[in-house]
Amino acid sequence: MMQLKYNLNTEIYRGAMQIYTGLNTKKLADIPALAKKAEDLGFDGVGFGEVSVDAFLPATLSASSTNRLLVGTSISLAFVRSPMATAYTSWGIQELSNGRFELGLGTQVKAHNERRFSVPWVAPAPRLRELVNSIRAIWDCWQNGTTLNFQGEHYNFNLMPPEFNPGPLACGIPKINIAAMNTNMVQLAGEVGDGFLPHGFNTSKYVNEITLPELETGAKRAGRTLKDFTISGGGFIASGLDDKEVARQFEVVRRRISFYGSTRAYRPVLEVHGWEKTGDQLREMSKNNQWDEMPGLVTDEMVEAFAIVGKYKDLPDMLKKRYHYASRINLEFPKTAEAEEEILAAMAAMKS
Repeated sequence: MMQLKYNLNTEIYRGAMQIYTGLNTKKLADIPALAKKAEDLGFDGVGFGEVSVDAFLPATLSASSTNRLLVGTSISLAFVRSPMATAYTSWGIQELSNGRFELGLGTQVKAHNERRFSVPWVAPAPRLRELVNSIRAIWDCWQNGTTLNFQGEHYNFNLMPPEFNPGPLACGIPKINIAAMNTNMVQLAGEVGDGFLPHGFNTSKYVNEITLPELETGAKRAGRTLKDFTISGGGFIASGLDDKEVARQFEVVRRRISFYGSTRAYRPVLEVHGWEKTGDQLREMSKNNQWDEMPGLVTDEMVEAFAIVGKYKDLPDMLKKRYHYASRINLEFPKTAEAEEEILAAMAAMKS
């Protein structure tokens, strides 16, 4: 058994566990009704990634169709927008939701920045630090009337005429959560983030041996502890009502591992387990568009390391054990009435 720096007796978070979900649709027209249902079912929040839809769009629709649900980007791409544009959009959703919006930021990898968005790539950690600080300087100008004069290596902002200043928010400024995997970025999240969003491509071994110690290092730089900000649970879940559905989800996770495992930036997770050669093979196969063959390299042992595997009714104990460090986790949005009953029971057990 590995020696954990953090264990189940370590109180990182004090308070009720928040349960988030994803709405699992690419159709913006579906978002209002699904968000309202998530709220009615008792979920605490929804988060939207930036895959095939701008993450701020479903976040806006969710904010406008709910009254209690927390709404966030998880994540929006940090470098593909001006910090000023991100500041304005986030400010608007925060006002619309009366303080329920959280801005989740992630860098994406070099290839997507350069080749998908035509954004120059530089060292991501220093740039993200500057981006977060510049957004907060803009918000401070709007909220507290300070003079905007942010000067950095990548971003400079010193013009804010009254006509373009939206003014203060009674509900306060949004929180900024930072997504990270590798050490420099995790430390940055611990130092300047209001919350930490780990990547799904994670294992307990990597989180306990690498992520949490690095997060604590960053927090200490800012005079904080891990109790001072939100930590989300990372990893995949292969679950369902019965063994057949669990087995199907097991294969879905296997494919997702093969996809992420082919990316060089995620190699450190594989290295902790001695699976770096598999990562190299996956990377070469991805270059040759062998996407359908790649899952064959992912063993059952790997899937079980990356995912919680079990029926809905078994999730609470497994989730509490694996995510002992987390203040929020993500559960599947139920697709059927039977699944809804089981997932709601799991939610109740998690909050007890």
